[in-house]
Amino acid sequence: MSLNKPQHLVVSKLFVSLSGTIKTKTMKKPVRSISTIAQDINNDWKNVYFGAIPYLNAMCDLNKVTDSYGQDSARSVVMYFLSNAATWRGATARDIKKELNTMFK
Repeated sequence: MSLNKPQHLVVSKLFVSLSGTIKTKTMKKPVRSISTIAQDINNDWKNVYFGAIPYLNAMCDLNKVTDSYGQDSARSVVMYFLSNAATWRGATARDIKKELNTMFK
């Protein structure tokens, strides 16, 4: 039985020290699986745009950024989803779109 290392997203925070200098603190935040993100999208986006549905369904079967769905890479599936998700708005949409874009940079 092999254990997979969790993927992490590096998050940097700026702060001002007591001496007045600006410093950066780098923290690692665990990266959620693409299928978990897809579940959150399904829970939040009540009227999914028809062009986004096949990509959202494919995202439900993806876990890591290195996975593929048929002949399509996870990157292409997510990018096509994002291009068809322009009508999905709100705080949750903004946060999840940012998370997906960050995963593939």
